[in-house]
Amino acid sequence: MPALPPINSLQAFEAVARRRSFTLAAAELHLTASAISHQIARLEAMLDIRLFERSAHGVRLSPAGEHYLLHVGTALTAISAATDDLRQGIRNSLYVHSAPSIASLWLMPRLHRFAQAYPDISLNLSAAHTPSDFALGQADIDIRYGVPQWGGLVVEPLFEESIVPLASPAFIKQHKLKRVEQLLELPLIQSNVSVVQWSDWFGRFTRLHAPERFPVRFDRAQMSLDAATQGLGVALESAVNAGGHLAEGKLKAVFGLEQGIRVKAHFAVYPERHAKRPAVEAFLSWLHGEAAKT
Repeated sequence: MPALPPINSLQAFEAVARRRSFTLAAAELHLTASAISHQIARLEAMLDIRLFERSAHGVRLSPAGEHYLLHVGTALTAISAATDDLRQGIRNSLYVHSAPSIASLWLMPRLHRFAQAYPDISLNLSAAHTPSDFALGQADIDIRYGVPQWGGLVVEPLFEESIVPLASPAFIKQHKLKRVEQLLELPLIQSNVSVVQWSDWFGRFTRLHAPERFPVRFDRAQMSLDAATQGLGVALESAVNAGGHLAEGKLKAVFGLEQGIRVKAHFAVYPERHAKRPAVEAFLSWLHGEAAKT
């Protein structure tokens, strides 16, 4: 195994990167600015790369530093959480990472049932578009979104979902929206990260071409759905993610749920070695049970 950098140097790096100041990082870690500078210089020498760009206006991360922080920051958080668990006598922790929208829209409303079923498991949930790095011990299970291209990992589909045009009842009524052709005259909301784009939907259900420009674009499904509820336009989103909005009457499937493209795009992903952990087994069993009800 390659030699790991000293933990003190990594802590100094993370603090300076977050505070954008050697002085503030030193105060946070109860060290002198000189000591922090020495730790950073030691780390840069070990990695043979410059992590910060210094100027008269302060300090900021270099491109390499930005990339390094993405992994180091998460790893330090995981180490800190595991240490706290041990100090508090918690021996059955589970670390789950998830794509943001499915975490907030689908997983969170159901987690109380997991807590009731497994009160002895301490669940730690994080969410980000960037997949977790299992090599760094960032998570036990990752709920990922997209096309499954994750070699060397167990990949289990959670459910099939329908991607449909959605809009608020008021928007549909205002524009007397009944025909597909009308979409070309109305604002369409673009979800940049969706596996199904407007061009796919138009190609499946019409002979029309989707517009090339959109008035608003979002990188999260939740933001697209919120925009649609506020009358900004028609969103092309998962009926699963929009389940709460549909149930509350905030959104409607413009042309019915049958006018959707069905995909499997959410997956439970984990290294095979994790499957033997009781907490992982329990969560996967519960997760698939909830997915079956969706």
